[in-house]
Amino acid sequence: MGLGHFTKQLAKEAIGNQVKDMMDTLRPSESGAPGPSPDNVAMTIVGQVQAMQYPLKDDMELLVVCTIGQESMRVFEIFAPSPKVLVVTGIDADRTVTRVISPAESLQLICKPQPVAAGGKPTRIKFILPKPRPE
Repeated sequence: MGLGHFTKQLAKEAIGNQVKDMMDTLRPSESGAPGPSPDNVAMTIVGQVQAMQYPLKDDMELLVVCTIGQESMRVFEIFAPSPKVLVVTGIDADRTVTRVISPAESLQLICKPQPVAAGGKPTRIKFILPKPRPE
């Protein structure tokens, strides 16, 4: 086996393992814990974003982008004031703090794990959930 073939095989295995690890972090856990009720779309979305962000290591961050019409923004905070409404806060292309208030059913988020720039700290999405009401 030549040195070139050996190096190529090592690179193939390393990339394959990274892709497998990344895909494993994107799959929902199989813990058997009950999920949010089907009527609570907002909590379902929040839960999915949390599930993608939680397993990321310190050298990775979850890039969440919200695009509505011609506007696009990087999301830094998700607020669920009710089971049917989400408020996302982020930075738009002009570096302006922007909020989108949307019915949870129509909100579309694009989520991608990505490496953190060398020497940087990963940005984590902040989640603000309603306090449970006493019954």
